[in-house]
Amino acid sequence: MKVKSSVTVARPVTADRLTGLILGALGVLAFSMSLPATRVAVQQLDPWFVAFGRAVGAALLAWAYLGFTRAPRPTRSQWRRLSVVALGVVVGFPLFTSLALTTQPSAHGAVVIAVLPAVTAVFAVVRAGERPPALFWAAAGGGLLAVLGFLAAGGAVRGALTAADLFLLVAVVLCGLGYAEGGALARELGGARTICWALLLSLPATVAVTLAVCIVRPPRADALTWSAFGYLTVVSMFLGFFAWYAGLARGGVARVGQVQLAQPVLTLLWSAALLGETVGSTSIMTALGVLACVVLTQYQRGRVG
Repeated sequence: MKVKSSVTVARPVTADRLTGLILGALGVLAFSMSLPATRVAVQQLDPWFVAFGRAVGAALLAWAYLGFTRAPRPTRSQWRRLSVVALGVVVGFPLFTSLALTTQPSAHGAVVIAVLPAVTAVFAVVRAGERPPALFWAAAGGGLLAVLGFLAAGGAVRGALTAADLFLLVAVVLCGLGYAEGGALARELGGARTICWALLLSLPATVAVTLAVCIVRPPRADALTWSAFGYLTVVSMFLGFFAWYAGLARGGVARVGQVQLAQPVLTLLWSAALLGETVGSTSIMTALGVLACVVLTQYQRGRVG
């Protein structure tokens, strides 16, 4: 009977881990176009409008979703944790990346964003109570070095630290915090409801800022710019989090968070498609190296998630 019981317990853990990894990969795929889309949007739209306006649009979608599913309201403790999520992914990351990408290309942004998996893993320890083993950190560090080496060799790293770089660093820290807190909270609320409630919690502030910006600088843009803004609203700020937070909740924040190591390479590919930037053939070699590191993080057992 003991052998049968141990087998029964092991299968759901493996299934949850695999499901979390797949959902996390879908989230990363959705987010990988966020920087190029932001770069396109801020060329004609005010960066504050891009950051807060998309949150308003996503909040309207969230309100419709929560009403349709008749989702119960969060508890007082959950509301406090949702405020951390809102600070990180609804306000902080969109605002500081929008400000940075008014002067820097998305390829440059991808360099700094490459440290996001490591930051997420750190916050997984602080906020989600996870304890990744040493080999996990080694694999995560190897993937980070592979991505940074690829981007540096490709010429994305150049020049001294600028205000835009500082904006990106702040964006990464706030995003890692929002990812870790949201992933942990999604274990209670679910991935979709976590981002939806965070968007609604932020709505008074995002509406106020959006209206103020529209009064000072009425938004005017061409169809391509509005398409990029629409992507940021529907996918980057809304649907992408459905998969991402669900993946973090199922597979562990630290472990699934390492799937983001592939995001900078994907971002460069999107930059080439949308902005005409050239991506070298070495991206394939780097992608394989990153994939190997990601796979290694998935095989670290015990206290990761």
